[in-house]
Amino acid sequence: MSLINKMLQDLDARGGGADSALQQQELKAVPLAERDRKPLMLAGGGAALVVLAVGGWFGWQYWVSHRIPVGPVPKVVDNSVPPGARIERTPVQPQPQPAAPSTMQPDAVRPAAADSTPAAVAPRTELAGDAPAPAAPAKRNAAAEAEVAAEQAMPAMVKERKAARQAAAKSAAAPANEGTITHDISPQQMAENTYRRALVALQEGRVNAALADLERALDIDPRNEAARQTYISLLLENRRSDDAVRQLRLALGIDPRQPGLAMVLARLQLEKGGPALDTLMKTLPYAGGSAEYQAFLAGVLQREQRHTEAADHYREALKLSPQNGVWWMGLGISLQADQHLPEAREAFKRARATAGLTPELQAFIDRKLEQLSR
Repeated sequence: MSLINKMLQDLDARGGGADSALQQQELKAVPLAERDRKPLMLAGGGAALVVLAVGGWFGWQYWVSHRIPVGPVPKVVDNSVPPGARIERTPVQPQPQPAAPSTMQPDAVRPAAADSTPAAVAPRTELAGDAPAPAAPAKRNAAAEAEVAAEQAMPAMVKERKAARQAAAKSAAAPANEGTITHDISPQQMAENTYRRALVALQEGRVNAALADLERALDIDPRNEAARQTYISLLLENRRSDDAVRQLRLALGIDPRQPGLAMVLARLQLEKGGPALDTLMKTLPYAGGSAEYQAFLAGVLQREQRHTEAADHYREALKLSPQNGVWWMGLGISLQADQHLPEAREAFKRARATAGLTPELQAFIDRKLEQLSR
């Protein structure tokens, strides 16, 4: 009240005593309508509260009548065997199977089997010190034996339905990736893919990566001839002649019908003093139509001072390519060594008549002809 009084005092002080006093003629009476409005508002509020209360009561009744009843709280049974207990079980006598499937429902069969079985199959538990067995394990074992007996007495049709449900559950629990189609790649295809990857690396200038991929491709498929030849070529370019010789031997061991690889191996063996002639002779049966192979073998035989055989292979080569002056010169050398001088002179003349000889070879042939003309 003191704060209100102070406010009033302040207003009076600002307005003055004479001006602030209300004159009798300035007072006005409150209209009748305004005086009757407050009871009506109070009555309306009370009616609204009554409506809300009635609606809440009906809502509560509806919720109570439609809610789901709460089941009984499950009872936890401790079926563990006390320490030191010694359990002895009597053998379960098998129940005889019914002669024909019964038409009774499973619900009708279960109670009868459950009533007749527990007394015969209940396990007997003896504790050390003649202590009584716990009641909970006995009840559980009895229930399990009753269920087994009920399943044995269950009709065949019911068992089939149960088996179908179990199969459906297993199929539903199958792994997510089951049924995925996988394509098996053969070793040949894997080697080919690796070989192509090596070619890409070679085009990009990654020689080491190309060599590794080529070696991997040959490990997968040793019969990939394209990968083998490319690998050998790269080894020779990188001056790895020992590795090249090893790869050539492996290739010819797998398939000797490769005259080109045999010639490469023989050349490397000639440089290192290896058995070049043996290599060429092993592959000779598969090089009958190769003039280069025949001439190369003739040259190796000539180095071994086996001029008669060398002359024969030079002739075979010249039958396939008669315009090769170098081979005519080689034939003349072997014939001269075997003292076939007229034939040697003729071979040197045929060699000088061909084109493509270097000046050094032409000078050599002229000297040979001069010797044979004496």
